[in-house]
Amino acid sequence: MSALELRGLYAITPEDPLSPRLSALVELAIKGGVRLIQYRSKLPSQLLRKAQAVELLRICRGRGARLIINDDLNLALETGADGVHLGSDDGDIVAARAALGPGRILGVSCYNDIQRASAAVDAGADYLAVGSVFASATKPAATRASLEMLAETKRRFGKPVAAIGGITVHNARTVIAAGADMVAVITDLFDAMDIAARATSFQQLFTEHK
Repeated sequence: MSALELRGLYAITPEDPLSPRLSALVELAIKGGVRLIQYRSKLPSQLLRKAQAVELLRICRGRGARLIINDDLNLALETGADGVHLGSDDGDIVAARAALGPGRILGVSCYNDIQRASAAVDAGADYLAVGSVFASATKPAATRASLEMLAETKRRFGKPVAAIGGITVHNARTVIAAGADMVAVITDLFDAMDIAARATSFQQLFTEHK
């Protein structure tokens, strides 16, 4: 996936043990124009997590979207997903790059740490995630990152930058203007009354800002 494709709404799945419902939510997001989905689950059952990942990958493959696995390189490799996203406690970035090979996507959470962003770039990350930009309902205790930090990350490294944390369709413009290539969203997308329409609204913000 080229840097040009790493742009727009980055949909991160909500926690949901009911696989048919989770699949339906993702299908609606893709219908609204999402082309990058991250499967994020802390469910204790590895079998369920693998089954959900396999099904979401099938959906993405059939609809022209990509699936990234959060925090679990082994699951990404086992399922043949399009890549993995790693936080600070999720394994070695260099090893992940080697395991994935050049054709799959490696994303790295950099929080508000410019040095971690530099190390991630050196290790071969395809995109850098910065945040929490705003207060996050999903991670209320998350470290906050300023828009200035986001802009500096984009300016210094030239890699696609994903902003994460408390992003809504109403505040996303400021994040995009600061340099975000992607906005990673859970709640404001999947809690919307019309998920497809909300996804389209997010995507239109990127069309407006070129």
